Amino acid sequence: MKKPPLIWTNVLFFSLTFLAAVTLVPWYGFNYGFTGTQWAAFVACMFFAGLSITAGYHRLWAHKTYNAHPVVEFIFALGGAFALQNSALHWSSDHRIHHGQVDDPVKDPYAATNGFWYSHIGWMLRDYQGDSYGDYSNCRDLQRNKIVMWQHKHYLKLVVAMNVGLPLVLGLMLGDVWGMLLLAGLLRLVLSQHFTFFINSVAHIWGSRPYTEKNTARDNGFLALFTYGEGYHNFHHIFASDYRNGIKWFHYDPTKWMIRSLAALGLASKLKRTPVERIEKAKAETLMSKTQGRLAKLPLAQDKLTLLQQEYDLLLKKLQNYCSLQKQVLEAKKNNMAKQCEKSALMAQYHELEAAWETQKQAWLALNARLLKASFS
Repeated sequence: MKKPPLIWTNVLFFSLTFLAAVTLVPWYGFNYGFTGTQWAAFVACMFFAGLSITAGYHRLWAHKTYNAHPVVEFIFALGGAFALQNSALHWSSDHRIHHGQVDDPVKDPYAATNGFWYSHIGWMLRDYQGDSYGDYSNCRDLQRNKIVMWQHKHYLKLVVAMNVGLPLVLGLMLGDVWGMLLLAGLLRLVLSQHFTFFINSVAHIWGSRPYTEKNTARDNGFLALFTYGEGYHNFHHIFASDYRNGIKWFHYDPTKWMIRSLAALGLASKLKRTPVERIEKAKAETLMSKTQGRLAKLPLAQDKLTLLQQEYDLLLKKLQNYCSLQKQVLEAKKNNMAKQCEKSALMAQYHELEAAWETQKQAWLALNARLLKASFS
């Protein structure tokens, strides 16, 4: 099958900016040096561009996981142009197709099943979209967003203004225009782009799949460090409407923290969270499927499969009971007129079910670990 023609503007852009970053930045640093203030400005610009993609393009516009104040949307629109990853409308359209057709080698714009290079950057170097380029029929909601459409209409002007103008202003403020053009302009651009591209490539190749094994998306805590929390990709692909990617308190997800902070300031609202019951059930189903697959290969494994099913059913029952009472507790906390004795009784029952659920979960995990270990021996 003949490959589509190269998009030479993209080929030259990605090649020249990368070569310039790996040569000119070290050369300038060696000969003239960069100050701590310049590096601080570089880091700030990295976060501005990166968070505009993760909190703006991705979680706000592509997946509508929360609502944002128009001022916040405007800042994200500028930061998205600074990141130079196409307009929010185009980016969101591609990303929605990716989620709907994930891993399809033809329909998924950056399918990881086509290999690392293709999913990382190769899909942008050839005209794979053809006549479908510019079809935003899956983003009619965004076409009604004035800020999104303003950015889309003036995208190229904003790209120049942000990628040249902002580093230039910083350079004039800090007394080193060329240094800031190289750091906040060139190096920041190359790194911020490839960090985002890692989600399309590395996050579909390296990591764990605790929530679903039906697609290639992986959870990778190390990758989250470079992608502002986007590394928990297996969770994201099954619960895309959740404003979080890292759901544990210790998960590094600055995008989630920023959205929460915006909500606390009244600049964001309607933050969507996946119910605990759905998350835990997805994890249990995935582990169940994995263990069943291993056991099915063993002779005389029916008794173990029966035990596994019984423990799984018990796990789901206790999970359902716990989550049902959890909803009642939340309602009671909202109702300040509830009698204290009723609250105390409800809380006692809640903690009892919580402990029962946690005990059953640990027993379930131990059983799976034991059965999986036996399948390897």
